[in-house]
Amino acid sequence: MPQVTAEGWVPVEPDVAFAVSQTTGEVRMRWDPFIREQHLIDADVPAKGVRTHTRARVGPRMVSEYVSYRPPTSVGMTMVTGPWFFASFGGGWRFVSAEKDGRAGTRAVWKYTYSVRPSWLRFVAEPIGQWLLGREIRARIAAWARACEDPVVLDSL
Repeated sequence: MPQVTAEGWVPVEPDVAFAVSQTTGEVRMRWDPFIREQHLIDADVPAKGVRTHTRARVGPRMVSEYVSYRPPTSVGMTMVTGPWFFASFGGGWRFVSAEKDGRAGTRAVWKYTYSVRPSWLRFVAEPIGQWLLGREIRARIAAWARACEDPVVLDSL
C-alpha cells in the first residue's frame, strides 16, 4: 500500500506536542489547514475506540476511529467510512524527545497509508494520492509545528 510521511521538530516537550496535535474545536481550526470541520462522535475527549467526523478543506468527509491513543508518544487511526476513492486509509502520529541544535524538543513523524478503489484506477490514482496527500501532510505538520509555539494554542491546553 502507498504511504506518505512527514517529519517535524518543535521546541516543546512531547506531552505538549502531543496535546497540541489532539486539540479540537476552535483551537484545532486555528492551526490545522487540512480540516474545514471536525468533531468527536459521542465523546468529549479523544481515546482508543472514539470516532471522529472530519470534513477536509477540499471537501471529502471521513469518519475515523482511534485504534491507539498513547499520550504523549503516539496516536493511530483508521477510516471507518470515507470518500469513495479510498478502499482503506489509516494514519499514525509519533512523538519522541529529540534535541536540535542543543535545544530540547520533540520530533514528530506522521504517516498515512492508503489504498484506492477501484483497483483498475490505482495506476493513475496512487501517484496523484502520493502528490496530494504528501502535500497535505507536509503542510499540516508545518502548521502543527507553528501551533506548538502559538500562545493562544498553548494557553488552551
